[in-house]
Amino acid sequence: MAVDYAVIVLYLAGMLAMGWWGMRRATSKSDFLVAGRRLGPAMYSGTMAAIVLGGASTIGGVGLGYRYGLSGAWMVFTIGLGLLALSVFFSARIARLKVYTVSEMLDLRYGGSAGLISGVVMWAYTLMLAVTSTLAYATIFDVLFGLDRALAIILGGAIVVAYSTLGGMWSITLTDMVQFVVKTIGVLLLLLPIAVIKAGGFAEMKAQLPDDYFAPLGIGGQTVFTYVLIYSFGMLIGQDIWQRVFTARGDRVARLGGTAAGTYCLVYALAGAVIGTAAKVLYPHLGSPDDAFATIVKDALPVGVRGLVLAAALSAVMSTSSGALIACATVANNDIWARIRGVVRRQSPATDAPHGPDAGHGGAGEPRDEVRGNRVFILLMGLAVIVIALALNNVVEALTVAYNLLVGGLLVPILGGLLWKRGTGAGALASVAVGGLTVVGLMLSLGVLANEPIYYGLLASLVAYVAVSLATRPTDAAVLDAWRARLAGRPGAAGAEPSVASGPSATTSPAGR
Repeated sequence: MAVDYAVIVLYLAGMLAMGWWGMRRATSKSDFLVAGRRLGPAMYSGTMAAIVLGGASTIGGVGLGYRYGLSGAWMVFTIGLGLLALSVFFSARIARLKVYTVSEMLDLRYGGSAGLISGVVMWAYTLMLAVTSTLAYATIFDVLFGLDRALAIILGGAIVVAYSTLGGMWSITLTDMVQFVVKTIGVLLLLLPIAVIKAGGFAEMKAQLPDDYFAPLGIGGQTVFTYVLIYSFGMLIGQDIWQRVFTARGDRVARLGGTAAGTYCLVYALAGAVIGTAAKVLYPHLGSPDDAFATIVKDALPVGVRGLVLAAALSAVMSTSSGALIACATVANNDIWARIRGVVRRQSPATDAPHGPDAGHGGAGEPRDEVRGNRVFILLMGLAVIVIALALNNVVEALTVAYNLLVGGLLVPILGGLLWKRGTGAGALASVAVGGLTVVGLMLSLGVLANEPIYYGLLASLVAYVAVSLATRPTDAAVLDAWRARLAGRPGAAGAEPSVASGPSATTSPAGR
């Protein structure tokens, strides 16, 4: 294993070095949170594919292939479909908004009435998404070094937190590009063909396994439908995904680069299912389907190649973990903490400082170091992710919790805001609250992996949104005019930008508004 160890250690050292290099470029809020909105098509598509294909897509995707055969590809396949839909239909408009968070978009659309509660839901989603990837460190480091599960989570989490804290989105973008290349070589070009050959080829795999393993809907039609609701729609509205859209330097980059990344996801989905099916032939009695990836890597691959493929698995885990972590910290700082601080300032007669969600200046009117503030939040959220990961055990369950919260609580008000001008702020608030509470209640009563929470949560959210919107006064015409101007890419005609994004760094960045 000496060669494999060397490959992994060099890879991890490279990630930290890129974090240090990215720190030199992250000199403004725009640089730190959205890479200065300057990414071209190659970097944009590579980093977008890297963030959506994480530990659940790699280790969990192979595990589903081990359990269900080729139809195990549906989970990751629906992620790719969602990314394609986002890129083709919505990404250009989202990029033109020039905001930092989904909640800022809701504030723009509804006149500042939905940001805090939507921020709490989005924060819970991004936090759990980061946890799912952190859980996967345990499997990989156990195969590599025989580490205790807790130590493996702490080690992997600490590396991601370190390079994310140092350089923000610039560091994450640089590391994601390396991770995309390593993942493509390790999983698609090496592990996939070697696994199929070791299993005796497709003919032998069909002879050894039941026909259900090769049926398109062997996993179950209802399960596929649930995946579409959770993952395809989740791609349309997740902060981690939108924050990558914000990094595109233009509409064309967001649309074409995202389409390329979505297509890559479809290929990756099928590859994971095939690898899992081959593992079922080679190791029919594993204790857990999630062990399939690590087992086939450890036993079927030669020295050196094994290290590269395990580095690919680390790439998948780290890219999603770092993207979710910066999204979680961005929401926590900009959508929750800044608003709470604004409320406290408004209630305190002793301060003359500007208040509200802006918080772009300190109490004496001095500019606040927003990069430093966001670094602090990344560090705090990273520590929280590691602690939660130590308490959980199932990757797919954690991912399901994340997406149920996201889709059940935020899909309707976000898409409603983009597509239905009669939607109101009161309707959005009711939709988030009713949908989120319905999903949480049904997950507690029926189980995390039950299909009903997302079905009834979405239905309740939609009914609340439409009913309350129709029962309340339409959104102010000036707010809608400003919203339409922003969607058209004319921020000057729309008036001021959302207060949470209007600090000094947002206006002085060369790639700002």
